[in-house]
Parts: sequence; C-alpha cells; structure tokens
Amino acid sequence: MSPSPSRTSPALRALHAGLAVVAAAAAAGALGGCSSGPAGSPSPPPSRTPASSSPSASATGPAVLDERARGTTVRVSPGTLVVVRLHGAYWSTPVGSDPRVLTPAGGGTSVSATCPPGRGCGTSSARFTALRPGTAHITARRAACGEAMRCPPGQGRYDVTVTVT
Repeated sequence: MSPSPSRTSPALRALHAGLAVVAAAAAAGALGGCSSGPAGSPSPPPSRTPASSSPSASATGPAVLDERARGTTVRVSPGTLVVVRLHGAYWSTPVGSDPRVLTPAGGGTSVSATCPPGRGCGTSSARFTALRPGTAHITARRAACGEAMRCPPGQGRYDVTVTVT
C-alpha cells in the first residue's frame, strides 16, 4: 500500500509528477505520426475543410479531400482549388478523369523520414483547379495496406466524384 499524498514528501510527489509527464509524452509520441488505422494505413489527421460531409466547397478556400471523402460527391465552383491528401505512401498519386473539368495542378508522394520500415508513413497528394461546369472523378489505388499486407476489399481504391457547377 502506498502512502497517501498528504504523507509523501514534496520530492517524492515531484518525482511521481515528473514520471507521469514522461509517460504521457512517450505514449503520445508512440501514437503520433505513423499511427495505424484498421487497415494498417496511417490515420488521417482532421481535414480543414470537411468537403466529404458538405455538399459544396467553401467559397473562401480550397476543397480539401482525404480518405473520409471516398465514395462521396463534392460540388465546387469554377476556379476552386481541389486538394486531395491521402495518408499513406502506398497510395498512387490521385488522378482526375477529365482535365477539361479538373485540370491537374501538381502532386506526388512524400515519405516521412522518421517512419519505421513497412508502415508506409507519408502522403500521396494532388491538386486540381476546377475549370468549367461538368463532372470528373478523382481516383487513386493501392495494392498494399501495410508491409506485405494486401488491402481488404474496398480499401484499395479511392474515388470521389467532383461536380463543378
């Protein structure tokens, strides 16, 4: 049985508090950066623009899409920047189906230098500019959802419909 807090010395209380801080920092570090979701791919951070849950993009900024937008339809206006950020280096660079509706404006895959081997930490991204009214799909694929781990059904393809109105 440990002594009650009122009976422990100030030095011992400070030591316990310091150990609690170190343990919390270690746990946060272990869970950050390359934490895995259910399919072994890194979990996406919160998106600044909830384009997947909103029927239209914000008039004040770009439409930012991530894994949560998969299977949705996003409505944007001509001139809107559409940014796709897929969290995991196993994704191919997202591509658009119709450059007359969504013109590519750059993209690629960046890998985190501090990622443990086999985790696929990084981001596959692409930028598009909405040009004129129409519909286009943004797609990406991945065969692996972790080191030597094939993706379960429904986890290897990313497809978002973008309607420019």
